[in-house]
Amino acid sequence: MKYWTLIIATLFLVSCKSKAGMVNTNSVTPYVVDENEMTSKKVIENHYSNKRDFSTLYIRSSAKYRDDRQSQNVSAEIKIKKDEKILVSIRFLGITMAKALITPKEVKYYEKINGTYFEGDYASLSEWLGTDLDFTKVQNMLLGQPIDDLTQQKYISEVTDKFYKLNATDNKTEKSFFFEAKNYLLKKQEVVQPEKERAFAVNYSEFQNFASAILPAGLFINATQKKGKTEIAIDYNSVTFNEELSFPYSVPDGYDRIFIN
Repeated sequence: MKYWTLIIATLFLVSCKSKAGMVNTNSVTPYVVDENEMTSKKVIENHYSNKRDFSTLYIRSSAKYRDDRQSQNVSAEIKIKKDEKILVSIRFLGITMAKALITPKEVKYYEKINGTYFEGDYASLSEWLGTDLDFTKVQNMLLGQPIDDLTQQKYISEVTDKFYKLNATDNKTEKSFFFEAKNYLLKKQEVVQPEKERAFAVNYSEFQNFASAILPAGLFINATQKKGKTEIAIDYNSVTFNEELSFPYSVPDGYDRIFIN
């Protein structure tokens, strides 16, 4: 099960180390944040005006995973065909140890150590991370976007630590989104379920301005549940857009199917 968690780690943390075209979202002092002038609707409109115009995205990255029992460093290749599929290949010392194919309908993966594979919906993935997920939410987190479509719900706006913060509570789930004041890029998103003692947060540092999109330049995920705490960080080594990509996935012969409860 270790590589299952590493696959999920790769899916949710994306960052870019290249210094070219960086958008500094830490220095927002010159921009006056006036909570009386900036409504939640305006914050949302400004955020979604940031560009994200591409068909495919190819990421080479390195990931660091840590929980209460173990830590692991791996490399990962992430291919995205926007709104259709995500393919993740995890390697250790150059050897492919696991592969996952994510689509709007299902999650598939196999891992080499135990010779096992999994095919199923998003229920187990949601349980592991402590928040309900689907393909769109996974893709949005990779792109530095809110997991939810913010235009579909009402939010209470406030200003905290020089950031615009939008809050909403739905079915005993508390959600918060923090935006910097210069470009309205997402700095942090949190999902908290107090009754279930679950919390999930993604932090974004700087962003990199490409011709096709603005992507996060550093992410850190923190998932807390009764069974323990998980921390994950990923660094991009290279990013390319709009290439013709293949998404090869097939379970090797002899692997055993597993079911995640």
